[in-house]
Amino acid sequence: MKAFKEDFIALYRNERGIIILMAFNLLISIGVCIFSIVKLNPSSPVVKIGYGDIGGYRDGSWLDMLAFPLLSFVFGILHNLLATRIFHKRGSGMTKFFLLVTTCLILGTLLVLIRLLKEG
Repeated sequence: MKAFKEDFIALYRNERGIIILMAFNLLISIGVCIFSIVKLNPSSPVVKIGYGDIGGYRDGSWLDMLAFPLLSFVFGILHNLLATRIFHKRGSGMTKFFLLVTTCLILGTLLVLIRLLKEG
């Protein structure tokens, strides 16, 4: 835990762009989490939970939609912890790339969630 604290202090002092990316990732993941929890519909017996090119939309229960808040937790918190470890091991360039890919994954998750909610 001490190494994370030292890495985070080094990030704050030297790499403000990485801190901004980490904060942005945390904010949009919190937004996805709140959006997905608000849009859960436990009273509905059937919910669209996935899409396949051959079979179309797949039906399931609303409990399957709890994957979206879990994904937002993983992307928001665990990926920021991974980013500090990557900064320690690989440097700022790889950390920025990792955080940009994480941002794209969060936005992709939001896009999939919105499309599934439109069809349900």
